[in-house]
Amino acid sequence: MSPAVPPIAAGDPPVVVVGAGIVGVATALSLRRLGCDVVLVDRVGPGAGASSGNGGILARCAVVPVTTPGLWRTAPGLMLRRDGPLFVRWGGLVGLLPWLARYLAQATPARTAATARALAPLLLDSLDAHQALAAGTPAARYLRPTDYLYLYRDRRAFEADAFAWRLRAAAGLTWTELDRAALAAREPALSRARGFAVALPDHGIVTDPGAYVAALAAAFVAADGRIETAAVRALVPDADGVTLRTEAGDLRAGHVVVAAGVEADRLARPLGATVPLAAERGYHLELANAAPGPLHPMMDAARKMVVTPMDGRVRLAGLVELGGRPGAPPAARPPRLLARGAAELFPDLRHAGATPWAGARPSTPDSLPVLGPLPASGRVVAAYGHQHVGLTAGATTGRLVAALLTGHRPNLDLAPYRPDR
Repeated sequence: MSPAVPPIAAGDPPVVVVGAGIVGVATALSLRRLGCDVVLVDRVGPGAGASSGNGGILARCAVVPVTTPGLWRTAPGLMLRRDGPLFVRWGGLVGLLPWLARYLAQATPARTAATARALAPLLLDSLDAHQALAAGTPAARYLRPTDYLYLYRDRRAFEADAFAWRLRAAAGLTWTELDRAALAAREPALSRARGFAVALPDHGIVTDPGAYVAALAAAFVAADGRIETAAVRALVPDADGVTLRTEAGDLRAGHVVVAAGVEADRLARPLGATVPLAAERGYHLELANAAPGPLHPMMDAARKMVVTPMDGRVRLAGLVELGGRPGAPPAARPPRLLARGAAELFPDLRHAGATPWAGARPSTPDSLPVLGPLPASGRVVAAYGHQHVGLTAGATTGRLVAALLTGHRPNLDLAPYRPDR
């Protein structure tokens, strides 16, 4: 059973949030707005890593995990296909096998449906949650409400994806079907390689994810929050608080929030977390001053590729690499694959230069984040492992964690996300 979280009390040392990605910054800002003394600690600074390199979509529809039924049959084809979205570094695969076994075990109808139900409350109000988080700050300029398009080659391909769309409908999502003519009206530069789509309303994009997180962090500082740059080596809880061992010396906290992305497992596992974390590398390719291009963010279902119009560029993202070793150089193949995808969808697209990026997503085998107090101490709360939905769920997660630490009952059951599940 998870321990109770002792609410923040007058005279307590500050709350220390470890990790300045979107989850950590949203948590720190939410706590500061509730009047808490907060220190945000990160080894690099706000908005680095996956928080700057994501696809930039507030994807409330992303309730369906990758582990849909039959994945164990289709995964080899995804890896071996020339334009497949899944890459494996075979040298690092042996160490990943226990995580991968648990991951593939989730690919059943019942488990996929349960995961979708658990993800829904973290994602469905994502646009509203981010607008509330950014309200009154320079970060608000980076949020843009929009429809989100799912592209298919034809209606038959859409119908083959019926299981996923049933799960989205069960979560309350609605959409409009677009035939070739309706799709061309929405996206005049799109090629005829995609003849069917669905348009999902009430989504949003972040037009510069890195700048957005940095602006939220600046708002936190303007509200008298503090940011320190240091690598945290260990957490040592006791009855009255937590000591953080950092490269710059010890730091005393009343409570700690672990929102350190792929580094979180190293801090949380000694305190009883049992959910294994994989560093799942993702890639994006940015095309500067690209036109004529997309007018809406879109997911190309055939390539599993996201295409997002951003400030002054188009971002292509969504690939998965497993088995990579820390510090290994990025693979050359993913950016080429993304470039081919862009050429297929937008054959007349011209740009002023292409910039690749690679970074690690913190992924759990059941596709659910780790949220809640760690077994060793209710003063250390986990908030990590959001895999592909960290940006989307970041504002809601920050609000939930802030409520938990200030003695307010969160408005959903946190049991599915327990660190010792």
